[in-house]
Amino acid sequence: MFCREFFPWYKNEHYHSGLGLLTPAMVHYGRATEVLEKRAAVLRAAHAAHPERFVRGLPVPQKGPKEVWINRPQPILEVG
Repeated sequence: MFCREFFPWYKNEHYHSGLGLLTPAMVHYGRATEVLEKRAAVLRAAHAAHPERFVRGLPVPQKGPKEVWINRPQPILEVG
């Protein structure tokens, strides 16, 4: 029973710090770039409206992962 609730939540709702605060589903289905671009637009608008709130300047969203692995495949060594 636990897994039926946990896995959909983990895949679709849980934002992972190791994935740039994206969900695994966003990364898996190729939505990471779209989501990060929308976040950047919201941050730019917030900064433009209230720059005094951002003492370190324009905020930038975390970068998404370049690759994602559960178990990274080992390279195949050629013998010869």
